[in-house]
Amino acid sequence: MPFADAQESVSPLAQTNQIIDTDVHETFPSWLDLAPYLKEPWRGLVEHKAWSGLSFPFAYWASDGLNRADSQPDSGGPAGSDFKLFREQVLETYPIKHAILTGQFFPGDMEAQFEFASAIASAYNNWVLENWVSRDERIFTSLHVAPQDPIAAAREIERLGDHPHVVQVLLPIGPAAYGDPFYHPIFEAAQRHKLVIAFHHSDRLRSALLKNRYYIEWHVNVPQGAMSMLTSLVCNGVFDKFPELQFAIVESGFSWLPHLFWRFDQNYRSLQQEIPWVKQLPSKYIRERVKFSTQPTEDFSAANWLRLIEMLESDRMFIFSTDYPHWDFDAPEESIPRELPADLRRRILYENARELYSQKLEALA
Repeated sequence: MPFADAQESVSPLAQTNQIIDTDVHETFPSWLDLAPYLKEPWRGLVEHKAWSGLSFPFAYWASDGLNRADSQPDSGGPAGSDFKLFREQVLETYPIKHAILTGQFFPGDMEAQFEFASAIASAYNNWVLENWVSRDERIFTSLHVAPQDPIAAAREIERLGDHPHVVQVLLPIGPAAYGDPFYHPIFEAAQRHKLVIAFHHSDRLRSALLKNRYYIEWHVNVPQGAMSMLTSLVCNGVFDKFPELQFAIVESGFSWLPHLFWRFDQNYRSLQQEIPWVKQLPSKYIRERVKFSTQPTEDFSAANWLRLIEMLESDRMFIFSTDYPHWDFDAPEESIPRELPADLRRRILYENARELYSQKLEALA
C-alpha cells in the first residue's frame, strides 16, 4: 500500500511551524540493490562486481567520515540507506512538511561507458521511487540522469517526469558547463514537464587551481563551481531560451552572491555586445529564477542575514536544507537564527521552497 510506513504525526513543533528540507542524501545499502532494476549487459556488471562505483579522492577527517556519527544504520549499510532511521532523525524530529531526496552519487561523473551511466540512472530512479518515495507521502525526489548523453537524459525525463512525487532533475556541478547548447535537450524536457533543474556539486568538482591537496581546500572552494555554472547559464542564453524553467543551486553556499551580482552586472554593461541574446542584467535572471539551499550555512548572525538580504534585494532566494546524513548537517533551529523576524524564518524554512516546487506540491495538497 502506498506510504505504508507514513506516520500520522510528527514533532509537536509541527503545530506552529512547517519546513521543507530540500537536500536529503538517501542511498542504497549495496550496488547489488540496483541489479533487479537493470537489464543486461549492465545487470551482469553489477552482479559480478565488475564495477566498483564512483570514488572520491579525499579522506574525510570528521569523526565518522562523511556522515554524522548517529546516522550509521545498525544493519551495517551506509549512512542514508535506512529509511526508518532517516524518518526518526529528520521527519519525526523536525516539523518537516516535505523532504526532497537528492541521492549520494551522480551518473554524470562517469567519464566513459555513457550507456551504462544512463542505465544506472534509470535503475536508481526506479529503486528510490519503490523503496523511499512510496513509503511516506511527505517525500519527493530528484531524477538522476547522465547528462553526458543528453538525448538519453531527456528520455528519462520523459519517462518519469510526470510522476507526482518527482519535482526536479539533478545535475552535477563538476564535469560540464551546462550553458553549452549540447545540454539543452535536458532543459527542454524539464521545462515541458514543469520540473526544476537542480545543480549539486559532485566528486569531479575542481577549483580554479584544478587540484587541491586537502579536503578542506576542496570543501571551501565548492562555491567556485556554482558561480561558474551560473555564468555559463546566463551567458549562453539559457534563461531566455527556457523562460519557464526554474533552477536550484544545492549545497554550494550563498554568501558569495553579492560579489557575483555586482561583478557580473558590471561586466555585462561593458561587454553585452558579445552576448546580445542576453536581454537582462545577470542579477535579474538569478534573483528571479534561481534559489539556493541554505546548507552549508556559515555562522551567520541574524544581523548578517538581514544585511545579505538587503544587498541581494530579495528574501525569495533561499530554501532550507539539512544535508542529511552528512557531518555538517544543519538543524533548522541552529542554522536559521531564531532572532530573525518570524515571517522571514518561515519564508526561508518553507515558503520559498513551496513556491519553487508548487507544480507538484500544490497538486497533492
